[in-house]
Parts: sequence; C-alpha cells; structure tokens
Amino acid sequence: MKAGRKNLRRACDEGAAVTLAEGESIMQVLTLRGSNVIEVTDREGVKSLALFPAKFQKSFWIKSGSFVVVDASGRDQALESGSKIACVVSQVLFHEQVRALQKSGNWPSLFKSTPSEGSEAGTQAQTAQIDEEPDSDEDDDLPPLEENTNRNRPFELYSDSDSGSDS
Repeated sequence: MKAGRKNLRRACDEGAAVTLAEGESIMQVLTLRGSNVIEVTDREGVKSLALFPAKFQKSFWIKSGSFVVVDASGRDQALESGSKIACVVSQVLFHEQVRALQKSGNWPSLFKSTPSEGSEAGTQAQTAQIDEEPDSDEDDDLPPLEENTNRNRPFELYSDSDSGSDS
C-alpha cells in the first residue's frame, strides 16, 4: 500500500466522527458524469450536479451509491446564475463513517434503507421487466434485420450435398 493511501485511511480512522459545518450536507452519488462531475441526490431527493475536486482524484474512488459530504452553501446562487454545477464535494464518507452517522441519528431519512433492501427491490423490478418483455409488440412495426455481409461464414462453405455423397 502506498504511503498516500495509508495516511488517508489513518486520518479517516482518527476522525471517525464526521461533523457537518454550516452549508454542508450528506448526499448520495447517483452517476459519474466524467470530467470530475458527479450527479448526487440530497435528503429531499433533489438531484443536482457536484464537482469532485482534482485533489481527490488519485486519493478517493467513488462509485454509484457512495456517500459524500457536499458544500452546498452557494447552491441557489449557482443555479440562478445559470451554472449546472451547484455544489462541491468536500469529503468522501467511508463505510465506517456512514455506520457511525447512522447510529448517531444524524443520517438523512431518505438514505435509511439498507443496501440489502434496495438490492431486493432492484431484483423484483428486474423480474417484472423480464416478464413484460415477451408480451410487448413494440418491434412488430420494424422491418426485419438484413444479413451482415461483412462476416465470413466458414460453416456455410460446406453444403448438405457434400455430406450426402458420403453415404
């Protein structure tokens, strides 16, 4: 493990108690948009774009479903001025920090569902979509697909007449 990552983990363990300053809030990452821009949702369920600073790029790795602390103090001003990016990520929350916040009661009620409940709901939604797909007649109006002539078909070189001559 490199020294930079090790020191980040050590700092995280020492400061396990996360305190939110004025204008900061906990948000969940929905999607990664690229160019240090992520889509997040807040405790009311409002989606917005946040900037993931370049200083975190090689230090923290986030994915969809991760939790971050976001400085949203200038959110209204940024939206009024026409900027799409409304807030800046100030801290990435590790699993231990999330659990400590959940136990302390400072966790937003929108995020209180456990990951296992969310995955079960996701699998139920997927099975419902699979059941609906065979019944849909959306592709009946489309013309049939043409054969791709750019591929070589070696198994078509030998016809059935060759196999008939052996008998």
